[in-house]
Amino acid sequence: MSWKLTVRSGPKVQRSRFAELDAAMDALQARAEQLAERDSRSPLDLRYKRFEPVQQVVARLELAGPQRLVPSVRAGVDVRGDGSTEAYLGRVRREVVNERKGENTFKALRRALKNRI
Repeated sequence: MSWKLTVRSGPKVQRSRFAELDAAMDALQARAEQLAERDSRSPLDLRYKRFEPVQQVVARLELAGPQRLVPSVRAGVDVRGDGSTEAYLGRVRREVVNERKGENTFKALRRALKNRI
């Protein structure tokens, strides 16, 4: 069993494998925090609509596992243009993970994943 972490930031895609969920979550959190600090976008103004930085996804970090071929769990974190992060479960039908009092995005995702496994 292994966990696969895929990081998409612009045209770059990086893939990593981890034996344990905690190691994968630590790597996901470190990379997401790094991307959130670095990327800051300005509003994107099209002729018919304006996209604020919070509406723009500048990086997506996806976690899949523990099975290798057909993972039973898929989850991830979106890094927005204003530096905020949002956790989700699922792949096609994404379900936003709501943060409880005292949690940040990553603690909420860890809690949701522990409940799924």
